[in-house]
Amino acid sequence: MTFAPPAAPVGDQGPLAGLRVVEVSSFVAAPLGGMTLAQLGADVIRVDPLGGSADRRRWPLTKSGTSLYWSGLNKGKRSVTLDFRSAQGRQLLRSLVASFEPRTGVVLTNAVGRDWLAYDALREVCPDLIHVQVEGKSDGRPAVDYTVNAETGFPLVTGPSQLAEPVNHVLPAWDIACGLYAALGVSAAARRRELTGTGEGLSVALHDVALAMAGNLGFLAEAQVNNVDRNRIGNYLYGEFARDFTSKDGGRLMVVALSTRHWRDLVELTAMDKPIRALEASLGADFSIEDDRFGYREVLAGLFQRWFAEQSTEAATRALDGTSLVWAPYRTFGGVVADLQTPEGANPMMTTVDQPGVGPHLAPGSPLRFNAVAAAEPAPRIGEDTRTVLQEVLGLDSAECCALADAGVIER
Repeated sequence: MTFAPPAAPVGDQGPLAGLRVVEVSSFVAAPLGGMTLAQLGADVIRVDPLGGSADRRRWPLTKSGTSLYWSGLNKGKRSVTLDFRSAQGRQLLRSLVASFEPRTGVVLTNAVGRDWLAYDALREVCPDLIHVQVEGKSDGRPAVDYTVNAETGFPLVTGPSQLAEPVNHVLPAWDIACGLYAALGVSAAARRRELTGTGEGLSVALHDVALAMAGNLGFLAEAQVNNVDRNRIGNYLYGEFARDFTSKDGGRLMVVALSTRHWRDLVELTAMDKPIRALEASLGADFSIEDDRFGYREVLAGLFQRWFAEQSTEAATRALDGTSLVWAPYRTFGGVVADLQTPEGANPMMTTVDQPGVGPHLAPGSPLRFNAVAAAEPAPRIGEDTRTVLQEVLGLDSAECCALADAGVIER
């Protein structure tokens, strides 16, 4: 197996170099927020309870039991573990926050019900602290991506039209968006702190992120203003013409015709100009208009499918390449990996990382590109940086670290 060569590191240390983030988190949103900050140059220290948090063995796992999920969301961080149940362990975390240089300190957490980790408690030792609290709901009630997705309507418009049951998307979209909002909040607050010298506490709730996007995309207004509860439409694109088509050898291709030019190219490619004109005449429709293309999408898709059914996947791909159409083949994750290892499919964001417990594999750096592409860095082993951080940041010596280990505050 071959892997993409490592990318050259960014020429400088990243736009957020100088920020130090203490992250106390688990699962997706907060760890993704911390990793995003690390990829932008911040020094992110993830602090977990002894042995790791609840996500330390979340699937998928390697045969050796290493969590690929945990490794993927914690790249480029340092890892410290402390006994949060002990006063001494909580004091060590407080001391890490107190050690922040002026205008550099950030705490990012999704932990709830811990007064010692709250903004008001920690700004006592770091007055210009930026503190980001990731929540389930803004009123403090718990929520996760799947429950938020369920109550904001999306599973009932996802899937084939004949399906009665709700379908939760496999992609944790609200976790992802929430984590990126958290990183954006840190960046915005850091900018304001540079101007004013003051920190602040901010929060972002998973449910609010989902609700905001349901509103921003018009789903909620459609229900309120038009009195319409949207129906499932399978793989069609709402209000436009797009569909998946199957070639004669079983390949599946998603084809999207957003513009008039796209539409003309699709009609010309499939040699359906005469049937399309006849259909327009019989229906009194105008398929140069998006509304009519969407309204008659099923009969139109049936016409185009006849052409795809006569083509091999390779032939259809070559033909689509010669048009303006936006299209893509359906691939498994394994197919994506195979494609990334070809000259045509290589992506400079993906680099080879030799992750402990996993081995060499392709891993992404940041999708944001500045002067160059930043190479991905491995995730730490849980707790591997504890003594280094305590010595470097808090000035403890080896004897003091050994005493903490003997007391069970840090791991041996």
